[in-house]
Amino acid sequence: MKIIIAGAGEVGFHLAKLLSYESQDITLIDTKKESLAYADSHLDIRVLRGDATSIEVMTDAKVQTSDLVIGVTSSETTNITLCMLAKQLGSKRTIARISNTEFIENKDAIKFSELGIDELISPEELAATEIQLLLNKSAFNDTYEFEEGKLIMIGVSLEKTAPFVGKMVKEAAKIFPELHFMPIALQRLGTQYTVIPRGDTIFKEGDKVYFITVKEGVDELYKLTGKKKLEIKNVMILGGSKVGSKAARDLCAKHFNVKLIEKDKEKAFDLADELPNALVINGDGRNVELLEEESLESMDAFIAVTGNSETNIMSCLVAKSKHIRKTIALVENMDYFQLSHSIGIDSLINKKLLAANHIFRHIRKGEVVALMRLNNLNAEILEFIVKPDSRVTGNVIRELDFPKAATIGGVVRNGEGIIALGGFEIKAGDRVVVCCLPEVIPVIERLFL
Repeated sequence: MKIIIAGAGEVGFHLAKLLSYESQDITLIDTKKESLAYADSHLDIRVLRGDATSIEVMTDAKVQTSDLVIGVTSSETTNITLCMLAKQLGSKRTIARISNTEFIENKDAIKFSELGIDELISPEELAATEIQLLLNKSAFNDTYEFEEGKLIMIGVSLEKTAPFVGKMVKEAAKIFPELHFMPIALQRLGTQYTVIPRGDTIFKEGDKVYFITVKEGVDELYKLTGKKKLEIKNVMILGGSKVGSKAARDLCAKHFNVKLIEKDKEKAFDLADELPNALVINGDGRNVELLEEESLESMDAFIAVTGNSETNIMSCLVAKSKHIRKTIALVENMDYFQLSHSIGIDSLINKKLLAANHIFRHIRKGEVVALMRLNNLNAEILEFIVKPDSRVTGNVIRELDFPKAATIGGVVRNGEGIIALGGFEIKAGDRVVVCCLPEVIPVIERLFL
């Protein structure tokens, strides 16, 4: 695919890096010479300096033959204008990053597609949504919902007390035949090697395992992983950033008791006006005495979303030392994901990764309606809509020539989530959730084309 990315900031560079690994034809546009110089020396892509909304620059980037134009500059006005112009000049598809979440909330009324913008993404909204999901499934490290919760992905670290530790996958399936979940990926404690579980894969203590389950299977997983279903009601948020204020607004709407700490006095007063149902406190959240004065110990969850990753991590560690049940830190450095569980923080979220997940489904072949990359695991989860002429249509799963580095986690058929085992027959219209390692993605794509 020929892809043009406008904006060589964190999101743009991260996207360009991921796409360049897949041998996509990438052109990266930015006005800053330094940002482009770094990308040019580290990535196998074309860089172009200039204003992304300039007709001359877009023509030089060959926008007229592009498959996808992605606007991820720091200016949402630039991103929107770029996408509108790119579509007029012949680009097949456009995606604009925006910071004003009102645009997404009212996208049906405004009809952005008629203006030439096929997709709007807000990393801040994606992060706030991720926070809410993590609090709803509070004992787990990572969660993702397919088709409004018809299928749910859950990531969890196995404790010694989990009943299937020491057993093979097929043994666990025989012992718990009535359970509604499927292991789709795991990472051994102390390694960075991702395993797609097969029948003879043994669950071990400390494994970070990802499961696909249906709604009724969530409670079963709580029991079998030795986790307790925690009632989260009182939440403290550190940082009145766009992520912090959006998360506070969403959680207040769900009747959580929210305390938000913001060190900038003027910003704190503005947030107090915007968030009448939250208690906004002006102070430095790095001050342990302040946290204790504001009853940190009585909180069920602590969420750190300041602009500084190290501050977020350290404040979460303070919260964890006070026996807070759930800690979530916003981090910008992808390398920190490797440290999250070893240092004791429950969940890390990264806006770049969330935005990349959202955009990647437009790059995959076949009708991909959802895609996510697992935190700190070298694996992707894709949701395909099965076409009448797809190779998988009408075939039983065990008879498919499915690579060993991939597995089908579940299927949504007629609005119902199904954990699909070997004897399940795939039909046209099914929404199939597949987990696979990057090297077999082309094979999987061909099966669903």
